[in-house]
Amino acid sequence: MKVTKRIKIPYVAELEKMNLSSLDLAMEEKGFKVSVSENNWTKDFPYSPTCSSVIARSDSHMVVLFHVRGLDLRGTALEDNGPTFQDSCCEFFITDPFDGTYYNFEVNCIGTVNAAKRTSRTNRDKLDASTLSRIIRLHSIEREIVEKSGSIESWSVALLIPFDVIGIDPMHLPVSLRGNLYKCGDKTAHPHYLSWNPIRTSKPDCHRPEFCGELMFQ
Repeated sequence: MKVTKRIKIPYVAELEKMNLSSLDLAMEEKGFKVSVSENNWTKDFPYSPTCSSVIARSDSHMVVLFHVRGLDLRGTALEDNGPTFQDSCCEFFITDPFDGTYYNFEVNCIGTVNAAKRTSRTNRDKLDASTLSRIIRLHSIEREIVEKSGSIESWSVALLIPFDVIGIDPMHLPVSLRGNLYKCGDKTAHPHYLSWNPIRTSKPDCHRPEFCGELMFQ
C-alpha cells in the first residue's frame, strides 16, 4: 500500500538573510519538522543514521534544513554537480507544478550541490553553474575534503532554493506540490539509504516520484 505523508510549509520572513545559527533557531521555532527515517532496504543496507529535516519558506526561497547524527563522515566532492551522493549526503526532490518533471537537489556535508531537472533517473538536464550559484548552502562542517570512519559525527546542512529555480512564481504559489527527502551515503563506511516518504522498490531508488509525499504551502 502506498503511503502519502504531508508537510505543511510555513512562512518565515527573511530566512535567506540568516547565518546557520540564526536559521537553525528560526526553523526550530517555526518550521515544519519531519524524520527522514524510512529504511526501505534493511536487508541489504541495515544501517540507519539519525536524520531529521525542517522545512519552511520565505518570500523568495524554499528552505530545507537537515540535522544528521551517525557513523562516519565523508565529504570529497568539492565541485558542484559532482558525485555528492557518494558522500555523507542529504537530498530534496520536488515536482515542477506545470510540466510533470521534478527537480533533485543533493547536498553533501560540506555544502556541494548536485542538481538537475528530470523526467527520470536517466533523462535529466543538470542545472548550470550560474543557477547553482544562486542556491544558498549553510553547513556546519568546514568546506574541505573530510573522510572519517569509526566515529559518531553530528552535522547540519541547509539548502535555500530560490522559487524561480524550481519553476515557481513566489507571488502565486501553488496549493501543493509533491516531494521527498532522503539521507544517503553510497561510499561511506556504512552505506545507507533513508527516505521521508516510503519507497516500495526492491533496490535503492530515489528517482521514483510516484512515491513522493505532499508539500502544502501555508
